[in-house]
Amino acid sequence: MDSPRDSTPEPRQPPQRPALDAGLALSLPWWRRATVRFEVLTASVVVLAMLLLTALMTYQISTSARQAIMAASSDSAHRVSLLVSERMHRIVNPADATLRLLAFDPVTTAPTLAQRLRRLPVLVRLLHQNQLLSAVYVGYPDGQFLLVRPLRNAALRAQEGAPPHAAFLLQSVAREQGSGAPLVGRWSFYDAQLELVSTSIRPQYRFDPRTRPWYAEAVQTKAQILTAPYVFFTTHEMGVTLSQPSEEGSAVLGLDVALTDLGREIGGLRLVPRTEIAVLDKEGRVLAYPDMSRVLQREGDQARMRPLSELGVPSLIAIHTLGMKPGESRRFEAQGEEWLGQVQPLQSMRWRDLHLLMAMPTAELLSDLNRDLRRQLWLSLGLIGLLLPLGWIAGRRVGSSLSGLAAQAQSLALFDFRRPQRRASPVREVRELGLVMDRMSATIEDFLRISRHISAESRLDVMLSSVLYELVQASICSGGAVYLVDGDSTHLERTARYCADPQDQPLYPEQLGMAHFINYTEHPLDDVLAAPGAPDGALAQQVLRVQLRTRGGQPLGLLVLRYVQDRRQGEGHFRAFVEKLSGTLSVAIETRNLIEGQRKLFDAVIRVLADTIDAKSPYTGGHCERVPQLAEAVMQRMCDAREGPFADVSMTEAELYEFRLGAWLHDCGKVTSPEHIIDKATKLETLYNRIHEVRMRFEVLWRDAELDYWKQVVSGAEPAQIERELLQKKEQLQADFAFVAQSNVGGESMADADVQRLHAIGVQRWQRHFDDRIGLSRAEHERLLGVPIPPLPAQEFLLADRPEHVVSWGARRPPVEAGNPANRWGFDMVLPPQEVHLGELHNLAVRRGTLTDEDRFKINDHIVQTIILLSGLPFPPHLARVPAIAGSHHEKLDGTGYPRRLQGDQLTLADRVMTLADIFEALTASDRPYKPPKTLSEALSIMARMVREQHIDEEVFRFFLRSGVWQDYAQRFLPDSQRDSVDLDAIEQLLYRKPKLV
Repeated sequence: MDSPRDSTPEPRQPPQRPALDAGLALSLPWWRRATVRFEVLTASVVVLAMLLLTALMTYQISTSARQAIMAASSDSAHRVSLLVSERMHRIVNPADATLRLLAFDPVTTAPTLAQRLRRLPVLVRLLHQNQLLSAVYVGYPDGQFLLVRPLRNAALRAQEGAPPHAAFLLQSVAREQGSGAPLVGRWSFYDAQLELVSTSIRPQYRFDPRTRPWYAEAVQTKAQILTAPYVFFTTHEMGVTLSQPSEEGSAVLGLDVALTDLGREIGGLRLVPRTEIAVLDKEGRVLAYPDMSRVLQREGDQARMRPLSELGVPSLIAIHTLGMKPGESRRFEAQGEEWLGQVQPLQSMRWRDLHLLMAMPTAELLSDLNRDLRRQLWLSLGLIGLLLPLGWIAGRRVGSSLSGLAAQAQSLALFDFRRPQRRASPVREVRELGLVMDRMSATIEDFLRISRHISAESRLDVMLSSVLYELVQASICSGGAVYLVDGDSTHLERTARYCADPQDQPLYPEQLGMAHFINYTEHPLDDVLAAPGAPDGALAQQVLRVQLRTRGGQPLGLLVLRYVQDRRQGEGHFRAFVEKLSGTLSVAIETRNLIEGQRKLFDAVIRVLADTIDAKSPYTGGHCERVPQLAEAVMQRMCDAREGPFADVSMTEAELYEFRLGAWLHDCGKVTSPEHIIDKATKLETLYNRIHEVRMRFEVLWRDAELDYWKQVVSGAEPAQIERELLQKKEQLQADFAFVAQSNVGGESMADADVQRLHAIGVQRWQRHFDDRIGLSRAEHERLLGVPIPPLPAQEFLLADRPEHVVSWGARRPPVEAGNPANRWGFDMVLPPQEVHLGELHNLAVRRGTLTDEDRFKINDHIVQTIILLSGLPFPPHLARVPAIAGSHHEKLDGTGYPRRLQGDQLTLADRVMTLADIFEALTASDRPYKPPKTLSEALSIMARMVREQHIDEEVFRFFLRSGVWQDYAQRFLPDSQRDSVDLDAIEQLLYRKPKLV
């Protein structure tokens, strides 16, 4: 509606506003009455501030530059030292911890080479975890030896004569032929997956670990030791060994660390290119340096580590000469250049008294910082010089613009309710603005009347129109509109509109995008709500948009007002007033939305329940979602049909919603169904597959046969005869178990002969020696009450239906039989004799599939629980058929369905559509463990047979075929392997029943 009422109320005369006391200004002293133009004052302050800033920056840069450089240098050096120290700890400590863990490994006590090779993956994993290790090995007290070395580069592979793809070398000295055999030296190469590439015996490889220093010192000290640098036996590299006796003391473990690798590691930690860095021991020898060729001094097979004094690095020698304490940072001179030196202790569990020396040239370290400081200094001076004249110009322009704002503020004053206490300003424009604000309080009464009209109407549309009309009149606007957010929050819909001039109605479109709500304070030129251009001699209009929100801050809509530019509406204060006024309006709108929200919440709860059922089993996930979508698609096509048997089918919006709820809730009773029955893939499966128990019994019989054989051998029976009998017995056991295992899988059918064979196999006996009444739950004990306890050892059948396998209904008997007085839902189902039957023969003898009668009832019971659960909900009258729609999709036209055995004339169209959708989804589902998925042609052919058997309605199935709903479903949910070609005519031919023979 465009106007809320037929007649427009007479306008009220605004009340008289109080005038400002004219004598206030004359009572002030002359220096308080003196004023100056704002632009002059602003320009002067800007220029003075820039001059002061220039002086302060020049002083600050000149006095603090040196301090900043020195502080930055020390701080940078300290951070680098901490980084290097941390890297060294990460290098040393893992090897120490690795050796301690390896001392407990079975490789230290393994007596043979084959048993030691079983721990090869563990040794390789240790080498992967610490790239600094060049080898890990174990020496044994009898001279045996095992070493694993990673071949990390082509040079090392070439040196050791390894194949191209070899990743590890295993060197061993072992007694391969037994405890008294001679020691054999062998080299074996493995690839990255620890597959053997090649192996060879090397007679020249005579290595006795007991003669090596790492072995002797570890055995002597009985503790972890770190050797002095020495030449490695195989690679001839200089390095150190970390060794430790095993936990039992029968072997010594060792880890090799090549000093060249250690030097390369710390060389990568340089902060600047000319950084000098070295690691020293307590005697002053250099253990690590980026260029290890300057550190190692070789003399044949002997080698030594040069002391720092012989390294030839003046900066590091100067640090050592200064006697700096660990953790100290100091600047010093070396060869006419300033350096920053640092000494850090490197502590590990076994590496003691190591120190890290580092020297960096300060000029190189702080070159970027000095360059940046100079650039910033000149840039600051240039900008200040440029901004001095600009500051004067900008100050005058700001003042000039504020003079214009003072005139505009007079039109905003009508909506500013505050009246703060303030002193008279010497600035003329500010004083004038204060006078305007003092008069704003007089306008409050004009808008209180509007707030009283907000709750005058109970109907939402009438109330919105009334409030809009009063607001437009009170604020002297030319028109306005109210837009509300639509259901999916994608756009805004116009709900109320009022225009003083009918020609302005096209200015308020029926819909707006959500961008108008989000960016409601912006006024782009191409906006559909932008104010139109004013003709010559006329004043332009302004647009005000205010968001409507719930008490929780959620968007509800948009209030749009237009006003002429010469009126005294101020954008900020006018908006604040309208926003406060719109609060009550938002509450009324929120009430209507809450009703709509309840319905959405109900739908979401139903969707969550369906998703929960799908998520309950990994094999039926998506069933509760796919069936409703298929059923709704079929029903919608029927409603849209204009010819055929369903041309007259139509459903109201409420009926479609009722059908949708019933479809989504059709399997809600599955929340009570046991997963191990729904997902039962084999006949003996409960919470696990019991075929494993049966197999162990066959294993017992197998070993009993072997024992009988040996007993007869001892008694002197003919060997050939009893051996032939043993082989026959074993072949028979293999064949019998294969048959039982195949029967457990299940299939389309099982013949009587197969059942008889199962019973014949089951009468075989095996001997049990352990008590089967211990370690049981209370429920298992209760099932065994009254069952006699045979003395041990007990003879038991190989397959049996034992008394404890049967669980009677007892007090849990469900009310599903037609004569049960508690059956108030009309169920007509046949109960199996017992609730659970876990008998092995009973389950293995299932004729088709994997389910017993008890299992099938448990599965069918889900539809009973669906009806019971839904019937207990207080559905409103327009949703009263939801339980019936959800609970009738397993009924059949011939009355053989469940749970009520309804006949065809008792089934509605909704029931028949639900039945078809549930069957088609089940046939084409690819997530069932007990059957393979059907292709489209196979599924439709099976459904045609079900039509002949009066399980599916023929007309509904024909419509399903010709409407193409199954094709759309297949495109969305079925893989390409199931979407084969379908001959619809051939499928329809299957619908005709075969003539009966007379």
